[in-house]
Amino acid sequence: GINAEYGDEDERKRWMWSRRATIELTHNYGTESDENFSYHNGNKEPRGFGHLGIVVPDVYKACERFEKLGVSFVKKPDEGKMKGLAFIQDPDGYWIEIISTSL
Repeated sequence: GINAEYGDEDERKRWMWSRRATIELTHNYGTESDENFSYHNGNKEPRGFGHLGIVVPDVYKACERFEKLGVSFVKKPDEGKMKGLAFIQDPDGYWIEIISTSL
């Protein structure tokens, strides 16, 4: 199993916290069967959490791939005033900024 393959819990924690950047994504078990559960992505009123950002070697190539995969765009790289970066949405509507390593 995963525990044997990746060491004990302390070893996995040491590895995780030794990374330069870590993001933890969680699943709220039980919410999938709760008809009244809804997400608030922070980009609607009341505003709060805005977005995540990921760095890629080439924003345009990344966006070509996202487009082929049917990902929803908030902003494509050459739209708006800020050129060379993009915003996509995950299936829950959270915004993800796509940033180039060359910025």
